[in-house]
Amino acid sequence: MAQLAQVIVDVPTMQTNQPYTYQVPARLENQIQLGMRVVVPFGNGKRHVQGFVVGLDQPTMYDGQLKPISALMDLQPVIDPELLKLSKWLADQTYAFWISSIYTMLPNMLKAKTTRIVKIIDEVDEQVVFDVFHGKDELDFATVQSDPQVVSLLLKLQKQGKVSFEYVVADQAKAKTTTGIRPQLDFEGLEDARTSLHSNAHAQNRLLSYLQSIVGKTVKQTEAEKVSGLKSATFNIGAQKGWLTKVPVEVYRNPFDKKLPDDHHLAKPLMLNDEQGAAVKEIDRAIDNSQNQVFLLEGVTGSGKTEVYLQSIAKVLQNNKTALMLVPEISLTPQIVNRVRRRFGSKVAVLHSGLSNGERFDEWRRIERGEAQVVVGARSAIFAPLKNLGVIILDEEHESSYKQDESPRYHARDVAKWRGKYNSAPVVLGSATPSLESRARAMKGVYQLIRLKHRVNKQPLPPIQVVDMRPEIKERGESNFSRELLGKLVDRLMKNEQSILMLNRRGFSSFMMCRDCGSVLKCPNCDISLTLHMDSHTMKCHYCGHEEPIPRYCPNCGSREIRYYGTGTEKVEQELNRLIPNARVIRMDVDTTRRKGMHEKLLRRFGQHQADILLGTQMIAKGLDFPNVTLVGVLNADTGLGLPDFRSSERTFDLLSQVSGRAGRADKTGEVIIQTYNPDHYAIRLAQQNDYEGFFKREMSLRRQASYPPYYFTVRIMASHEDEAVAARAMTKIHRELVDNLMPSTIILGPTPRAIARMKRRYYYQIVIKYKQDQRLHPLLQKILQETQSKGRKDVQISIDPDPQYFM
Repeated sequence: MAQLAQVIVDVPTMQTNQPYTYQVPARLENQIQLGMRVVVPFGNGKRHVQGFVVGLDQPTMYDGQLKPISALMDLQPVIDPELLKLSKWLADQTYAFWISSIYTMLPNMLKAKTTRIVKIIDEVDEQVVFDVFHGKDELDFATVQSDPQVVSLLLKLQKQGKVSFEYVVADQAKAKTTTGIRPQLDFEGLEDARTSLHSNAHAQNRLLSYLQSIVGKTVKQTEAEKVSGLKSATFNIGAQKGWLTKVPVEVYRNPFDKKLPDDHHLAKPLMLNDEQGAAVKEIDRAIDNSQNQVFLLEGVTGSGKTEVYLQSIAKVLQNNKTALMLVPEISLTPQIVNRVRRRFGSKVAVLHSGLSNGERFDEWRRIERGEAQVVVGARSAIFAPLKNLGVIILDEEHESSYKQDESPRYHARDVAKWRGKYNSAPVVLGSATPSLESRARAMKGVYQLIRLKHRVNKQPLPPIQVVDMRPEIKERGESNFSRELLGKLVDRLMKNEQSILMLNRRGFSSFMMCRDCGSVLKCPNCDISLTLHMDSHTMKCHYCGHEEPIPRYCPNCGSREIRYYGTGTEKVEQELNRLIPNARVIRMDVDTTRRKGMHEKLLRRFGQHQADILLGTQMIAKGLDFPNVTLVGVLNADTGLGLPDFRSSERTFDLLSQVSGRAGRADKTGEVIIQTYNPDHYAIRLAQQNDYEGFFKREMSLRRQASYPPYYFTVRIMASHEDEAVAARAMTKIHRELVDNLMPSTIILGPTPRAIARMKRRYYYQIVIKYKQDQRLHPLLQKILQETQSKGRKDVQISIDPDPQYFM
């Protein structure tokens, strides 16, 4: 009778969603569990690959030739039953491979080539130390994983808390350790040692008493020094005399090394106004009843949505459950995390891409071990291994950054709804400008709509003034600042108040053009112009990273008549320093926040009023809360409007509404100035009036006419190849397959070259499918996905993106 295991293997060149069946050797039958990583033979048996156990069959009389699992990589599962089910659903819904979905959920240290280390953390029998660990305090698990007796012994020691299991990545640091001390003698032995002390050896006497109090334990030396009041020199003497031994003790890397800002009044729940109270009551009812209800919390900027989230989280913790809160950008995370930590302390873990691999791994383990009950993070934190979820919150739910661009192309909102259903927990989607899809669902009663119509400070929303830049340019020549905005900036400086300026572009200047021949300097790998960066004196491609020196002559005709057109944050900063030399400016964009921790550092400096003006790209538009900011300026509101994308008006409206909400959030009244070359565009006019309802009706009408979401679902299929003709041929073949098999009511657009047709030396062709209901579509797209692995298509890359956020 052999037990069988279903294993999804990690073979990049031959991916499949069909698990392979392996025999579980008798020695592993009592140890193997779902969600463990295993080593299995693949192909001709000479090659060994990593896989995940996704199914275990009951022992069977199967007498065929099955390959046996070679070894277990873990002593416990790295993916729990909920996330295992979720990974299968995710692969199916996003047209991805199951292995990619599993890896998306795990920290990098479990994805990379890892070494498994078993470490002694408590007293272990000397014979075991000698025979198994060869006299050392750690062991490479790979050297013993095929020996069932040793694996069984290690499992027993792990259950007793005597060894720990760690993963070390080849090119990364091991688990962070600090010095620990462990008594070498038992109580009586330490008492005997006391008899040989001089009468004046008071410190050593106290050390022996302290060691007697921790016999059988390992304590961090810093903690021991604190508790005993002894200096490290005394512990060194103890080690020399054989009373104690010094051992490395694992400590978590702490992403919260910095102290919290000094505003402790946030530590207690704030008084709620009537609207907030009603919102909390509704959400709490769903929490208490374990009801999987989706709430759309539509609240104007500054209406206190965060306080509603925090009080809902408190309710969940009171019910002994866990909470998950997502924010769209890393730049938001420091302010939000600090508020959540001030409320819930060490129960909070944070997960986002700004953490080092080690920090992320340690936070993941804290969550997985149940040491953290509240998780705050960006998109990928939706996969945090929290058990018994009580509420899931998506702040700024309209944000496109919740959708992943690479496989698996999931939307965090969809994953949140799946996990909410699995855990019978409410999901709260919060925004001042909900996505049209979410608002349409709320109107149909699929979501429950809760509105917060007023700011908590009882101040009105700041007045918005739209400045037409066309006459400004005629009268004053090229400038990023209208007279109106410049005057207001100087006024705020005189009053010792702060301003935020947003420009939806980074770099010094948009592009470089020759005035003689009209040639634009383009990236050699992509169909896109290069951007000037003065800090590094280079022209850069923001898509593939290509860099080259700034040319003095036109590379096409040799002319010196080169000019730089457009504008960027660097260029604006220089102009600002020239126009208002006494203003202290902080520039915040992808370039200045590249280094770890810079988001937080720059925001802290601005919060402490070490600068008068915060200048940045759209990363500063959302979620920031600075009481002294009374002026917000949008330098060029048109940037997104010209993009060939049906969501461009919605994005512009959202962005202008969000950035306007940064002004006048405390006692001082705020003001907003929007500069534009399209002052009559409905997105800009309705943003000026803070009229979300008007925008929703207007945009929904346009979407219905053009057959776009939320009236239709969309899927984008894209093929790329280094040879344009090959990419076009592959797309034509897929188009034929779609036309032959899909329902007549399904709309197929294309194939056409993508808006940016060439990127990273590859040509891209796309097809967009619009449909309301077509049961033939899903199986057909799954078939196309599997065909991407066939030999004939190996060099053509094909991707399928459900509900794409961009068509660029």
